[in-house]
Amino acid sequence: MSNNKILVTGGAGYIGSHVVKLLGQQGEQVVVLDDLSTGHAEAVLSGELVQGNTADTELVDRLLKDHKIDTVMHFAAHTIVPESVENPLKYYRNNTAATRNLLECCQNNQIRHFVFSSTAATYGIPAEDAGPCTESFPTAPINPYGMSKLMSEYMLKDLAMASDMRHVILRYFNVAGSDPEGEIGQSTVNATLLIKVAAEVAVGKRDQLLVFGTDYPTPDGTGVRDYIHVSDLAAAHLSALDYLRNDGSSTLLNCGYGKGFSVREVINSVEKIHGEKLNVSEQPRRAGDPPSLVAGVEKIHQTLDWKPAYDDLDKIVESALQWEHKLSEN
Repeated sequence: MSNNKILVTGGAGYIGSHVVKLLGQQGEQVVVLDDLSTGHAEAVLSGELVQGNTADTELVDRLLKDHKIDTVMHFAAHTIVPESVENPLKYYRNNTAATRNLLECCQNNQIRHFVFSSTAATYGIPAEDAGPCTESFPTAPINPYGMSKLMSEYMLKDLAMASDMRHVILRYFNVAGSDPEGEIGQSTVNATLLIKVAAEVAVGKRDQLLVFGTDYPTPDGTGVRDYIHVSDLAAAHLSALDYLRNDGSSTLLNCGYGKGFSVREVINSVEKIHGEKLNVSEQPRRAGDPPSLVAGVEKIHQTLDWKPAYDDLDKIVESALQWEHKLSEN
């Protein structure tokens, strides 16, 4: 633990709120900056919440100075891939331009450590026989969401060459599940992530689950993804913080479990735990969906002291269903 404060942008959102909870449990002093456009104030379980946007350099500059921040964890971003295709400039404004403004404030205030929330969408569509994506794979985003994050990665790397600030870039694969203690969870409106949507179908919030593509070159014809429990992902951020505090050099790490599950396997897990069949509708493939996307995870285990606690599809699904039931009761 450190006496210095941590600024968490987007800390009222899905992943950010889980990180803030863990930071609070470790006794860290946290300031959350969130515009609450998609986040929820009640999800911030520790620290101080400031409502505002990361693009507001005057506000960010003041927060960094007044609170003597030495570490920034940057989550604030738009994350809906189809929306990024329809409205690319919204994504470049919020995910890229706002990050540039944030980084300028960090440079001006001699911020030492920066942990960045990135995405496997930076890889685009890997070759079908390529196997798990390692960090050395070429980046070729096929949508503005992935590109907006990749541009931020480049800015971070360039700033690291020109300053003393060190960073960890974490490329998330498919984040799912909710806080096992049921305090917080994924409350995203119009969510597009499979396990969240399947849980909404299970509790009657949606009529059906659409499966896009059943003719992929995978064992059962449906897309295969690497699902990581949000609490394990949150723990990886705290491990990244420890790594930087122990003078670790700037690095880029995949966040996943290194194994994939198909859409059908996920549905089977939801149905097993829910105890009823879901109303499933098979649809044609969506443009840009890779057949398989699984993380190469050797580097993160070599670099960080990180041991996942929820590396089990049924555990992920169970926590997602529990949270969905809680939401439907409110």
